[in-house]
Amino acid sequence: MAVWGYSRVSTAAQADDGESLEVQRRQIEGWCHMHGLVLDDLFVERGVSGSMPVAKRPEGSAMWKSLRRGDTIIASKLDRMFRSALDALQTVEALRELGVSLVLLDLGGDISGNGLSRLFLTIVAAFAEAEMLRTRERIAQTKRDQRDRNRYLGGKPPFGYRVMDDGTLTADQREQKLLVLARRLHDEGQPLRAIQAELTARGTALSIGGLHKMLRKIA
Repeated sequence: MAVWGYSRVSTAAQADDGESLEVQRRQIEGWCHMHGLVLDDLFVERGVSGSMPVAKRPEGSAMWKSLRRGDTIIASKLDRMFRSALDALQTVEALRELGVSLVLLDLGGDISGNGLSRLFLTIVAAFAEAEMLRTRERIAQTKRDQRDRNRYLGGKPPFGYRVMDDGTLTADQREQKLLVLARRLHDEGQPLRAIQAELTARGTALSIGGLHKMLRKIA
């Protein structure tokens, strides 16, 4: 009968000390010490979204293959294991059939053993999933707001524009003139390679793919 620890951080949570891998490790080891158990191994999931089912995560999959009847899995919090209510319920049921216990420290211990624990898990997991969806909507709303205010969202600026210090996009006059030239040559029936050569001669090198994408945007 082995005792397995499981910890996870998503990319966004890595900077949050309260969710750090080290904190999770100490919590899991502390629980084992209090209950006189030896932690056989700790599966550490780095930069993996909780929206991915446990068994499909790299470390989650490795842990799953190691499980035997009578084993115990320990995680510090519900949302380190699950962000989907459906995944939580399916995983708990699969573990129950395998004869494996699941201990979630923020829920008080083994949540796979009785009907009341599973009912509580259903409710909490549903709330966790709802919070994830609300977070996604807040991020999407922020991005829409930034676009509405002409704020740049990151990455390489589109050809013909540059990013100002306040995060807004402004027209680059030199590149705007090249855009007009490229559009005119394209309307005249010039092939993409001829347009590419003309732009290169004027000091701007674009790939054929980049040129095609640029012309589509200004069509």
